[in-house]
Amino acid sequence: DLDELWRGIGYVPQRAFLFTGTVASNLRFGREDATDEELWRALEIAQGREFVAEMEGGLDARISQGGTNVSGGQRQRLAIARAIVHRPEILVFDDSFSALDVATDARLRHALWRDLPHVTKVVVAQRISTITEADRIVVLDDGRMVGIGTHDELLASNETYREIVESQLGVDA
Repeated sequence: DLDELWRGIGYVPQRAFLFTGTVASNLRFGREDATDEELWRALEIAQGREFVAEMEGGLDARISQGGTNVSGGQRQRLAIARAIVHRPEILVFDDSFSALDVATDARLRHALWRDLPHVTKVVVAQRISTITEADRIVVLDDGRMVGIGTHDELLASNETYREIVESQLGVDA
């Protein structure tokens, strides 16, 4: 059943959207019965617990239309937490870490893999450091798949991937 398939997927786009309301109402979108404890846990995984705790009202802090009263990185972390609260079987991150600094990106990915081992994660990324630990990396060039493998396998066998690594990480691959 297609509806059931969609219910099992959590999707986080690059341009995360937040609704007018509170932090809690945004996180509960799609799963209204989530407890405050579940919201805080999702925020912890998404690296948003600290900044939400510092907001006036915490979970009850106001969010303006589109989330214009929080930074781009905070918007992305709230959208990631919302997807986690949904408890999907598959999480799709469509360049969802792009507004995060490298250290926050690394902590968030580590928490996702550590705390949600049973959830399949699909990560679309342009930043190589975001995907180096992935089980499988698919390399696209002008919309065409030009390679698939682990980071090490692609370094050894795929010129396009090596060029991307060299340009982003400044290392000879």
